[in-house]
Amino acid sequence: MVDRPFNVLFLCTANSARSIMAEAILNRLGQGQFLALSAGSQPKDQVNPHTIALLRNLDYDTSKFRSKSWAEFAKPGAPPLDFVFTVCDNAAGEACPLWPGQPMTAHWGVPDPAAAKGSAAEIALAFKDAYRMLHQRIAVFAALPIQGLDRLSLQQRLKDIGRLDGATAKAKEPS
Repeated sequence: MVDRPFNVLFLCTANSARSIMAEAILNRLGQGQFLALSAGSQPKDQVNPHTIALLRNLDYDTSKFRSKSWAEFAKPGAPPLDFVFTVCDNAAGEACPLWPGQPMTAHWGVPDPAAAKGSAAEIALAFKDAYRMLHQRIAVFAALPIQGLDRLSLQQRLKDIGRLDGATAKAKEPS
């Protein structure tokens, strides 16, 4: 049993939209039980402005969000990770570093809102849809009786969460 909040890392290539949203959602829904973090394999210079606008509109404090490399969480002294979730198909296909703590992993692919084209309203809708899908998955995760599940059962539940409505094709693949 862990005598601290579970450390959860959300990964996406750029760490500017989906992984940032996931970090915000879990830190709100799982406050006290989870500590959510996010990173990317190829982080951007800044968090996507549409992500910041959406989170601000939902009353999140966005002052501490930044796009950062996953290398920060693989180096000595990094917090031990209990869970690592990829939220984009590109990051899921990359060779990840070795994570401290031997975390459980799963792929929860969600379409990339940063790739949305069209009017401002259409782009905003893509970000809202990504947020909705991530919120659904994270709410299911946060409600799991983690301490009461054996590792194999928990791993299956994590994979099932990644296949919820709206999952990307890679997330739907059996593994």
